[in-house]
Amino acid sequence: MGIPGPLVAQLLEESKDHTCPESPEICVRVLAIANLPTRFGDYQVAAFWNTLDRKEHAAFIHGNVVDQEEVPVRLHSECLTGDAIGSLRCDCRDQLLESLERIGKMESGIVLYLRQEGRGIGFVNKIKAYQLQDSGYDTVQANELLGFKADERDYAMAAHMLATLRVKSIRIMTNNPDKMKDLQEHGVRIVGRIPVVVAPNEHDRAYMRTKQAKLGHLLGLEQDDDLSNAPSPRP
Repeated sequence: MGIPGPLVAQLLEESKDHTCPESPEICVRVLAIANLPTRFGDYQVAAFWNTLDRKEHAAFIHGNVVDQEEVPVRLHSECLTGDAIGSLRCDCRDQLLESLERIGKMESGIVLYLRQEGRGIGFVNKIKAYQLQDSGYDTVQANELLGFKADERDYAMAAHMLATLRVKSIRIMTNNPDKMKDLQEHGVRIVGRIPVVVAPNEHDRAYMRTKQAKLGHLLGLEQDDDLSNAPSPRP
């Protein structure tokens, strides 16, 4: 069972005239919530509007998460090449599918799908970074050569989405300590971490090594790139 109909109506009504006076630089509203049966189980999808980047972000919700504690939550940043096309240059699709599958077997949980392509630099710049990587630069070097930080993402939007759904505390599904720190700085109460580790393939080994070595991701990579107990890449 997902969020009950009367509670869905209440959330939408609360959002309708919400003005966010405490943080005028960003206002987030949920505009629609609908049932979404998936191959990973029964979900609901919530569509969000905001004043910060004016992009349409989504929450995929399994079970009733409203006013709940210790809700498993995956923050997933958009990756068109990986999520939709199945690119092997990154582990984005594998982590997304793994998260949806695991949450679908839990009592409740959320996958927040954030429109932050290419670690926040956008699709065109991401492909420019790929060009640089084809010449031998790693992902961090490529972003910096384009004039960006290694990771330009911000999770204020995610924090507001969770607040809009009245989630009280979360168990974050991530390998990225900076993501946890950023969420906490935006007022999200994190009570635990659930790793989402997948085995590297021949095309993304260097990418994953860079995430671990330069960005501090908790991947457990050894010299031979073996990840203990990690599932294989998804088809």
